[in-house]
Amino acid sequence: MNVLIVNGSPRTEGRTTLLTTWMANRFQSSFIDLSEIILPIFNGGADQYESKEVKMLINAVEEADAILIATPEYHGAMSGALKNALDFLNSSYFAHKPMGLIAVAGGGKGGINALNSVRTVARALYGNVLAKQLVIDPTDFTKGDDVITKQMASSIDELFAEVKMYAALSKKVLNEKQNV
Repeated sequence: MNVLIVNGSPRTEGRTTLLTTWMANRFQSSFIDLSEIILPIFNGGADQYESKEVKMLINAVEEADAILIATPEYHGAMSGALKNALDFLNSSYFAHKPMGLIAVAGGGKGGINALNSVRTVARALYGNVLAKQLVIDPTDFTKGDDVITKQMASSIDELFAEVKMYAALSKKVLNEKQNV
């Protein structure tokens, strides 16, 4: 089962990058790190799809059975890097793939607006976004090698398991449909 984890933060040292790197290692998942992959600013031009970075993004999403997206909240929405990445994709890349959402909050405003903005764009892409979503607060991070508290790690494990479950169900239904 190929669950793609997407780091929606452009910051190499940010908590979202720390979290998604930890998740990719924990779950042995494929990983798109928008702090390392610098995409051109989307302008709709066909030539942009020849970019090595854009091809890498599209290929990773195409090959995924499910997608877990994490984003910081910037000014009440997802990061611009994540929105730009999603602009290179269309609904065909999200067909029959469950999506899990995580916001990494920086303070008292939460992260719910970031989740809502990703959910809105995912809906426009016909993404199958799970109802379960997580907000990771600064207090959920640890100073040690564990990166994240045991309680939040358990919640992340549950979200990952749910994404995998829906991906398996989707594959089963699609296989049964093809065999009819």
